[in-house]
Amino acid sequence: MGRFDGQVAIVTGGSRGIGRAIAVRLAVEGADVVFTYKSNEQAAAETEALIKAAGGSSVAIRADVSDPETAERVAKETMATHGRIDILVSNAGIVHNDLMMRMSLDHWRDVIDTNLSGAYYMAQAVTRPMLKAKRGRIIFITSVVGQAGNAAQTNYAASKAGLIGLTMSAAKELGSRNITVNAIAPGAIDTDMNAPYKQEIEAALSQVPLGRIGTPEDVAGAVSFLASDDASYITGQVLAVDGGLAMR
Repeated sequence: MGRFDGQVAIVTGGSRGIGRAIAVRLAVEGADVVFTYKSNEQAAAETEALIKAAGGSSVAIRADVSDPETAERVAKETMATHGRIDILVSNAGIVHNDLMMRMSLDHWRDVIDTNLSGAYYMAQAVTRPMLKAKRGRIIFITSVVGQAGNAAQTNYAASKAGLIGLTMSAAKELGSRNITVNAIAPGAIDTDMNAPYKQEIEAALSQVPLGRIGTPEDVAGAVSFLASDDASYITGQVLAVDGGLAMR
């Protein structure tokens, strides 16, 4: 019997990296998974194939989460197919790194719109069915950068810091209806998105007590815990999955 048998999970940005690992983990543990992807159909198909090979169930939806109408569509399609939404993992995110003095307005807006506003739109879209069910799990994927900042990432850090405030506020709003809202703050994780910054990540290893780069599966394990009944009395928290990088 799987941990999430009979439950339905939405994972945004589920075609690659951390999102893929989360989608596969939840599906392996019994959830019917709906995951979104922005444009990479091949990567989405690969995620579906991994889930199918593991005996799980998934539906891929092409969606740009920075569009509030698209977020509503994802929630409505999920309800039409499965009749319920138990778990939302808001993972979709992008980076456009540059020094603040050189950063274009488009790069500022794109990152804020996707990483922060997109997470808000998705959470808002699933709140109504969760409120009716008097149960739900919402998990935002933030970052250690949202807690400590990082040069050349003012847009990214601001978006991820905003997710922490969103987590705590939503947790206070929704807790009385048995809906928990938490965040996970990954550190240096080995993903395609981080590949261009491999040198910087390897340089940061000297500051990681566990002495290794994290994997998407490390983050997926934390998501599985926070989405489960084992975490039913945990809300409004930020769980660092960073090998101790941001320890304080």
